[in-house]
Amino acid sequence: MIGAVFGQTEGLFGPELDLRELQKSGRIGRIEIDLHSKQDKTTGTITIPTSLDRVSTALIASSIESINRVGPCASKVTLEKIEDVREARRKIIIDRAKEILHKWTIETMPSVDEVFKEVSDTLRIGKVEKYGPEELPAGPELMSAKEIIVVEGRADIINLMRCGLLNTVALEGAKVPEDIKKLCKEKEATALLDGDRGGDLILKELQQVTDVKFIARAPRGKEVEELNCKEIFAAIEAKVPLFEQQQPQVRQPRREKQKVELPKEIADVIKGLDGTLEAVLMNDKLETLERLPVSQLAEKLQQTEGVDTVVFDGIITQRIVDIATEKNIKRIIAPRLSDAVKPSLTVQLMTFPEAA
Repeated sequence: MIGAVFGQTEGLFGPELDLRELQKSGRIGRIEIDLHSKQDKTTGTITIPTSLDRVSTALIASSIESINRVGPCASKVTLEKIEDVREARRKIIIDRAKEILHKWTIETMPSVDEVFKEVSDTLRIGKVEKYGPEELPAGPELMSAKEIIVVEGRADIINLMRCGLLNTVALEGAKVPEDIKKLCKEKEATALLDGDRGGDLILKELQQVTDVKFIARAPRGKEVEELNCKEIFAAIEAKVPLFEQQQPQVRQPRREKQKVELPKEIADVIKGLDGTLEAVLMNDKLETLERLPVSQLAEKLQQTEGVDTVVFDGIITQRIVDIATEKNIKRIIAPRLSDAVKPSLTVQLMTFPEAA
């Protein structure tokens, strides 16, 4: 039967539709034949898997139907069906996706009562509680939080609670209570103080008698109780370690930075970049890998390997430095360096004026 399938279809439509050639290229799979003999008559099925297009598949099917002899015996082959396995698989996937979506919707859809409760909980600011023997005003999450915020008074706590900050406690005076000293030893404390002379005095007291880790201040001339949420979060984000506040502020005389002599390849790139808002990526042999707009620099650095030096017409930001550190880039050169950038131990940061 196999011989008849291959032999009687060979050469009908050229090598493009020859079964042997199609099997070699993987377009036709293994042909399976299942035969049953009964009373000197043999019947069975021929199964041919194919990845051909519809027209080619139809031609193959019709050529198989043309087989009229198997060995010395007459035969008749008829097409039973052509089944698109991908269509059947798509149907199974779609049915399963519907089932998953239905189950997901039922499990995640909140009830009306849950929605009302969530909204009402959002509107409810909460009640200022009391902490310790000295009954200091405190937020409801003071004891459960690992990090706490120390403020000056009860009004500050109420304002912070409006912004969702519930891990708070108030000093209630210029003298630091014993309860605050104890809390600062047990938890990581940030002091958020007014931006006035009173805040300055409390800061000195905290420095002397507590283990406060960080100091945050309201903008100069403003009190914490009158800040909006955006200003509160900005002040907390700009917090600094207490030891930086303790260091005496000694004004150093301004000194011009000494120029650094760079290889000619880098110096030439700097001259060609000034005013272009473009960036050049160089390898360790100082060969140019790519030139691109500065707006695409951060994304490109994350995708590129083998960069040793980056020269660009822009501002060196903390994000660029972080990516360079992660990608083992040795040198970044640009016209300006942002004041917010922290010095890097592995990346040399340099501005155009410093380049000789």
